[in-house]
Amino acid sequence: MAPGLGGAGPDSGTDRVVTVIAPGGHPYDYYYRPGMPLRPPPPRLQPDPAWADLPVFDDFRPAAPTRRQRDLLELFIDHYWQGDALMDAVVERFRVIGVAHGRRLLDQALARGIDSLDDPPPELVDLFASLDNPPEWHDAKEWERGRRLWVDCSLAGKVGMVIQDAIGTFVGAEVSSATGATKRFVNAPLVRNVETAKWFHDATKPGFLDRYGPEFRETVRVRLMHSQVRQGLRRSWGDEHFGYHGNPISTSLTMGAAVTFGLLPMLTDHNHGRKRHTAELDLVMRYWSYIAYVFGVAPEIIPTTAADGIMLADYATATAGGPTDWTAQMTRAASDNLATIAGVPGMLARAAVSPLVGAVAYYSGDPLARALVSATPYRDVPIQPWKTLTGLAVHACVKSRMVLDRVPGAGLRRAVRAARGDPWESLAVRAAELAARRRGITGTPYRHHDDTPNTPVGCPVRAPS
Repeated sequence: MAPGLGGAGPDSGTDRVVTVIAPGGHPYDYYYRPGMPLRPPPPRLQPDPAWADLPVFDDFRPAAPTRRQRDLLELFIDHYWQGDALMDAVVERFRVIGVAHGRRLLDQALARGIDSLDDPPPELVDLFASLDNPPEWHDAKEWERGRRLWVDCSLAGKVGMVIQDAIGTFVGAEVSSATGATKRFVNAPLVRNVETAKWFHDATKPGFLDRYGPEFRETVRVRLMHSQVRQGLRRSWGDEHFGYHGNPISTSLTMGAAVTFGLLPMLTDHNHGRKRHTAELDLVMRYWSYIAYVFGVAPEIIPTTAADGIMLADYATATAGGPTDWTAQMTRAASDNLATIAGVPGMLARAAVSPLVGAVAYYSGDPLARALVSATPYRDVPIQPWKTLTGLAVHACVKSRMVLDRVPGAGLRRAVRAARGDPWESLAVRAAELAARRRGITGTPYRHHDDTPNTPVGCPVRAPS
């Protein structure tokens, strides 16, 4: 098959090939198979001083990558050209059989197994061959230890992860383009916030490992939604955009995000004195690497050690780029919303912008903090003294956890704290749901992009209703 006409994605353990008809004819628009020559990096991937050399990685950044690590990084760079081979194929099949019928088949297979379907589409068979068979490196006991270690990270570490994730979402070129084009942060921010908070909380629950549990099923539905957006943006933007930026919501972007979600909280603790061993970081990496596997990251680029993950995330962040035109649109919408809040609540919300920008500067640096608000009336708010005060608060938070670590019963407290998922993520879900309910919004169906894959070539992606 000519690469320009489609792609191939293997299922688990067989030579079966799933064909995905590509929406364009770009020569790099295909899914990698072992033995294929590697593609060059998309031209967009250029080092950016605003992102480069994040100090959070310093103690664990590989000083001299091995040949195996260099090969992994080259494969990671190649995969900026591709998405999720298995789920992208499912989305294309749903376009043929109808998304409503396709969802019924998917939901039944999630609840009762692929064998419960009389004549399942081959694309679903291949997807569930992967979902039902964890990779060889996955160990349930190690995963649970990694999960508990992640939940045990300080609030300061998790806030840092959230802030740096927000910078990647609103400023980074690939994510801000995708989120901006779909307009969900502009047109449906409350729904988007609930979905995000709920999924992050689900990922911290022990039930995530249950193949038939609600957390696992919801993750597959979120994965489907990402593929739907990817297919719609690929058609909408065409070959010229693809040739410069690579694939929208690429599998490499997803993997880089999983590394930062997983390791940034623990690295923040480590860098503020709560030292962690490499073995502990490796456990947390494998915890999030399995989540990435379920989420559809190409297995060949999934790291199983912290050193490998940091190497990939270091490259991904250093070349994140931005801000984009979409950054300006989303941040202006947020500032416009602040302007509409009346009375004392509005005054307090607007007064909080400067401290928030200072906190962003502490975790991500002054240039990215300024980039976040550069298109808003808050572009010149002072960063100090808020940056320094954030640093003092972070040190105090981490030091308090270091004191508790020395109190007998730390292991028991860690187990209790993690029993129902991360407590802070649970609070985030409650806050997001409360804000949504006040506007009459309930539930997270993850169906907002069922029509997005049908976006005609060259047409803008319609805002989901």
